[in-house]
Amino acid sequence: MYGTRGAAAVLGAALLLAGCSSGGGGDDTKGDGAGAGITQQPKAADPFWVNPDGNAAQQVAAYLKDGKKSEAEQIRKIAAQPTGEWIGPENPEQEARGFTEAAAKADRTALLVLYNIPHRDCGQYSQGGAADGDAYRAWIDGVAKGIGDRAATVILEPDAVLHLVDGCTPDEFHEERYDLLKGAIGTLKALKNTKVYLDAGNAGWGHPDQIFEPLKWAGIDGADGFSVNVSNFYSTKDSLAYGKQLSAKVGNKHFVIDTSRNGNGPYADGDPNERWCNPPGRALGETPTKKTADPLVDAYLWVKRPGESDGECKGGPKAGQWWPDYALKLAKASK
Repeated sequence: MYGTRGAAAVLGAALLLAGCSSGGGGDDTKGDGAGAGITQQPKAADPFWVNPDGNAAQQVAAYLKDGKKSEAEQIRKIAAQPTGEWIGPENPEQEARGFTEAAAKADRTALLVLYNIPHRDCGQYSQGGAADGDAYRAWIDGVAKGIGDRAATVILEPDAVLHLVDGCTPDEFHEERYDLLKGAIGTLKALKNTKVYLDAGNAGWGHPDQIFEPLKWAGIDGADGFSVNVSNFYSTKDSLAYGKQLSAKVGNKHFVIDTSRNGNGPYADGDPNERWCNPPGRALGETPTKKTADPLVDAYLWVKRPGESDGECKGGPKAGQWWPDYALKLAKASK
């Protein structure tokens, strides 16, 4: 469903390992985003790392080079904010190290998204994942080794628990998936400065009563909390209500909300089964911050990277690929 990490979205871990971000956050001189002038947000409200050479930053630089200043300023709304870095399947240690080292040099926290569970996405646009349980455990070990003692906030496996509940994932894979998620939480929480939020669906899929026990089976007790609305469009108000109801059933765990594209709420037209996929008329939501509307909400985050396709629907490219036209529409529609 999510597809925020396609091959085209792997943002040059080598550049990050070379240190494309300085302590001041504005040293963007090594990639296609050079010249975009992307800096870090004030740490007190938003401690997460802004990638100065992400897809949006590269688009800003390209527009400026072409003299398209108006378009550049619109896309800067995206490029200037910290967004999730979705760790790819091939080089987890290298990527996790690159992102966390770059974040550490900027005195910020890396926001990482792990989306590689076996039998991922039930054969939809973002199908795939690790070949089997052993491959997944090795991948998680690689991520953990790459993070080390550096600060990281991890969103763990969007949809993985939800698809166990909604019947999308076949029964024969359930026991293994619970074991893999619980093991991943244990491995990541053994790190010195890593927070882990296990994904818990969104305000529109069902009711917290349906998922709180599965979250416990997946090891939520060992995590810092859970995430809601990842890559989706439900309002912050509705996401907050859903999260608070769910929190009360899982030991008052804290949670984070993906506000990347929820500025206009969910799409109400078209095929109900694909309203989540590149819906038109959406807008950027609240910018990432730890200053939220409720003490149970640790942060508003842009887990999904605005401007990257949800999949090959409504004219979009493959899942995870940068789509400049959609990015511009999101930015222009935002306040």
